[in-house]
Amino acid sequence: MLVYQDLLTGDELLSDSFPYKEIENGMLWEVEGKWVVQGAIDVDIGANPSAEGGEEDEGVDDQAVKVVDIVDTFRLQEQPAFDKKQFVTYMKRYIKLLTPKLEPEKQELFKKHIEGATKFLLSKLIDLQFFSDYVELVLQLCGESMHDDGSLVFAYYKEGATDPTFLYLAYGLKKSSVKKGVSHCSCLELDVLSDTMREI
Repeated sequence: MLVYQDLLTGDELLSDSFPYKEIENGMLWEVEGKWVVQGAIDVDIGANPSAEGGEEDEGVDDQAVKVVDIVDTFRLQEQPAFDKKQFVTYMKRYIKLLTPKLEPEKQELFKKHIEGATKFLLSKLIDLQFFSDYVELVLQLCGESMHDDGSLVFAYYKEGATDPTFLYLAYGLKKSSVKKGVSHCSCLELDVLSDTMREI
């Protein structure tokens, strides 16, 4: 499996499990998210329920919840909305940080087209949700860097849509491969495991 990491922080933001469409001269990737039901997770903590007077199938579980697949898979955290001034300030800083990381030929294309992509995002600003890889301390176990200079991921609902569309700053992503057998642990699974560890 291929994953796409934030070029500035190294955190994983997307994988090839989620097809993308290039828009705005390749500056943005458009990815369709989906609401899914996740839950009823059982965690075996190694106890013997029958020996302890419990039920045979007793375990640690959680109620089913609805999550957006991309948000849950990559543990994205929603951030407060930006006004126009805040968004422009963010983009200026992001462009300044990202440009030196790009290869020379990509730098030229980035400088040429990023303004158009920024205007496109500004035109949808009132409808955008903002996500980042900033996470709670407990989630560092899965490798998040907790940098505050990383790329934002944007989401909005197209007219009549019930599932969100995500927008990624394409030049801020780098392709990487995941070793066979390595998988993501979801937010819900981490919450259950964290609660279990506190009970032990």
